Amino acid sequence: MEPHEEPEMLESLVEDERLEQPETSETPGAYWYVIHTYSGYENKVKANLEKRAESMHMGDKIFRVLVPVEEELEIKDGKKKITKKKVFPGYVLVEMLMSDDSWYMVRNTPGVTGFVSSGTKPVPLQPEEVRKVLRQMGFEEPRAKVAFQIGQPLRVRSGPFAGFIGSVEEVKADKGKVKVKVSMFGRDTPLEVDFGQVEEI
Repeated sequence: MEPHEEPEMLESLVEDERLEQPETSETPGAYWYVIHTYSGYENKVKANLEKRAESMHMGDKIFRVLVPVEEELEIKDGKKKITKKKVFPGYVLVEMLMSDDSWYMVRNTPGVTGFVSSGTKPVPLQPEEVRKVLRQMGFEEPRAKVAFQIGQPLRVRSGPFAGFIGSVEEVKADKGKVKVKVSMFGRDTPLEVDFGQVEEI
C-alpha cells in the first residue's frame, strides 16, 4: 500500500453498515475498528487508550491497540539502518467489543478525532484486511488458533532442532510459541519454538 493512498484505502476497507459484521477475533462480538487521530499522535493515542482501558476496567472490551508500521531499510553514509514507518499516518486500529461505554471511552480519548464509519455507526474492518495489515507488521494471523494439548507428541520441522520429537510442556498462545520437551544428549531438554516450527505426529 502506498503511503499517499492511506486515507482512501482505510476508508474503503469498511463495509456498508447494512452488511453482516465479520468475525475477526476469537472473542465473540469483538472486531477491529479504525480510529482517526491527529497526525503524529498515533503512538500517544495507543498509550492513552491502553492506560484508560486499564484504569476504567475496560480490559474485557478493549483488547488490542495497534499503530500499523512497516520496517524500512535506510542506507546513510554507507551504514544500514532499519527504521519503522507508519503505514497509515493518522490512523490507529482497535480490537474491541463495541458498546455505548466502550465507544464513549475510545471516542473521548485525547488525540482521537473519531471512528472510521459508514454513516454514524462505526463499521469493522473485514477479516482479510485485518490479516493483510497484521502480516505487514510481522503477524501472520490476528490470533493463533491453538490446537496443542499438554503432553501431546510433536515433531520440530524447522529451525536448528528440526527432526527432534518431543511432547508439549506449555502453550504460550499470546506469543505464538510452544514449549516442547525433547530428549537431547540423553536428558530431557525444553525447547521454545514458534507454532509454525512444529507439527503433529
